[in-house]
Amino acid sequence: MLRASRAAHSGHIAIVAIVAMLSTASAQPAPAPDAAFMAENATAMDRMMVGMTVSPSGDVDRDFVAMMVPHHQGAIDMALAELRYGTNETLRRIAQEIIVTQQQEIEVMRRAVPPTADPAPAPEHRHMMGDHR
Repeated sequence: MLRASRAAHSGHIAIVAIVAMLSTASAQPAPAPDAAFMAENATAMDRMMVGMTVSPSGDVDRDFVAMMVPHHQGAIDMALAELRYGTNETLRRIAQEIIVTQQQEIEVMRRAVPPTADPAPAPEHRHMMGDHR
């Protein structure tokens, strides 16, 4: 539990550092910010839609997480674009909050659905593992 807490804390520190870096970098507007912003958002949306397309696994919870993680990542990517190109301080603060909260929710969802069990080892590996069937 402590190890997971430390990892989550380290992740949050990294997110804050990225947000701070983007906030500083975006103080100087780039040429044609509207076009760059729209292109980044289109890429984020395309990646999100592809990621949300999952084949049913037979486990509703697992499928929910499989679809929601790319959805949340899409929100993070769009918020990063707002930080790069946006100038409205209220919206930039909201974008920062989106990055932090969506990343936290991704981590919680991933922890809530344990990884699937590995299939039985291949026959050639059974001997190495002491299984002599």
